[in-house]
Amino acid sequence: MERLKTLILVFLTVTYTSVSAQVKIRIFSTQTPESVVFSVTEGKYEIDTFNGAKLIVGKGEPVIIARSSGKLVVKTRDSKGFICDSVILQGTTGNDFFSLRANGINPVRQTYSGDLKCFPDLETIVLINICDIEKYIAGVVMAEGGNGKNVEYFKSQAVIARTYLYKYFDKHSSDGYNVCDNTHCQAFNGLSPDTIINKAVMETLGQVILAKDSTLIISAFHSNCGGETASSEDVWLISQPYLKGKNDPYCTSSRNAAWDIRMSKAEWLLYLKKCGYTESPQDSSAFSFIQKSRLVDYKTGAFSIPLRKMRTDLNLRSTFFSVVTDGDTILLKGKGYGHGVGLCQEGAMEMAKKGFNYRQIIDFYYFGVMITDIKNAVILTQTP
Repeated sequence: MERLKTLILVFLTVTYTSVSAQVKIRIFSTQTPESVVFSVTEGKYEIDTFNGAKLIVGKGEPVIIARSSGKLVVKTRDSKGFICDSVILQGTTGNDFFSLRANGINPVRQTYSGDLKCFPDLETIVLINICDIEKYIAGVVMAEGGNGKNVEYFKSQAVIARTYLYKYFDKHSSDGYNVCDNTHCQAFNGLSPDTIINKAVMETLGQVILAKDSTLIISAFHSNCGGETASSEDVWLISQPYLKGKNDPYCTSSRNAAWDIRMSKAEWLLYLKKCGYTESPQDSSAFSFIQKSRLVDYKTGAFSIPLRKMRTDLNLRSTFFSVVTDGDTILLKGKGYGHGVGLCQEGAMEMAKKGFNYRQIIDFYYFGVMITDIKNAVILTQTP
């Protein structure tokens, strides 16, 4: 249960005079592995044992790490194994890579760079990958970036991902790492093998997006806006001057530009009544609702409900939809996919195809921002 504290907060303006070259990511964070198999794919790794000795693990050599009675059991192919509270598998060559397979009903093998720290926690093993920030950014772009193949599009996604990382670098600091590998932070499935993505990351090395006051922006993005992005205050009730709605002509012919769902009048009426609707109209046309431009609420008669609630309740692709009636049938004709705030991925892909560069793409979707090195960013720290 969250503890309540009374704090007097003093806000200090601080610039990034030094930037960490590494990031700690909790991997397999949505799973509860009882054991994992670590295998070196490149380089060499060193393991500290319980008695101070060091084990050296080379390419192709597996290491089994299992949780047992609140401890870890570590076993290599040539060792008897040992029990410990935690273990770090540390690369020694500077060019070290490993694969990791979490055992369970559906084992998954993924490839990472850098080091691996493991410790037991409740019914699982916490796995923390310590790696170079830019390799992490490339992995995020691979997981989050969609299927665009233009380097300028991937550059925009790299700058967005890097901005997010630095803005929320201490999101999990109390847990012993910086970020997790799922959408609670940013999706990360290990190394990127895509040469275009890796090129995009290196050609935007260290670049982030800043607001007019030189603070890192909330670098929101989504799959498709349906032709019009949303303002942040209409979605999250938080107004940001750089996250304002605007018309987007680039995504309207893309894969996720349109969708529809059909249901009976009885189903629709039942849902509305659960939300507080009290009328019993005889004509289903009373439910008609046209959204030519993005609105905040669905309205019929005196009744209204936030569109974001409807999207959640009905598992809709977006809040940008109209309600069309056809006798006893209700048709939801929707546009776009996602919350609609910030960069539209499919629109950005199309812009890149048309010859826009990543700076122009970012400037189109975020108002009044600047792209610069992270060392030029200003942060607000809180001192109790």
